[in-house]
Amino acid sequence: MIQFVVSILLFFVIFFGLAFILNMLLRQTWLMAFIYPFIVIMIVDNISTVEYFTNPGSAFSAAFRRLAEITIADISILGAGFLGTIVSGFVIRFLRKSGYRMF
Repeated sequence: MIQFVVSILLFFVIFFGLAFILNMLLRQTWLMAFIYPFIVIMIVDNISTVEYFTNPGSAFSAAFRRLAEITIADISILGAGFLGTIVSGFVIRFLRKSGYRMF
C-alpha cells in the first residue's frame, strides 16, 4: 500500500516537472497533455518504438491489447501523471498572468 501511494505521488511530481520544463522552454501550455497518451502507451506496451514502423499491424494490436489489460492501480498511477501535466499547465498560465515573462 505504501508503494502505491508513493508511486502516485512520484508520477504526479515527475510529470508535473517534465510538463513544467517543456512548457517553459517551448511556450506551449498544453503540449505535454497531448503527448501524455503516447507516453502511457510507451510505458504499458513493452514494444520497441521501431516496431511501430517496421510492423505496425501487430505492434498496434499488441499495444492496445496490453492497454486494455492494465489494472485499476495502474490506471490510478498513470492518472496521477496526467493530473500532474494538467496542474502544470494551470501553474504556467497563472505564472504568465502574474507577469513572469520567462513562463
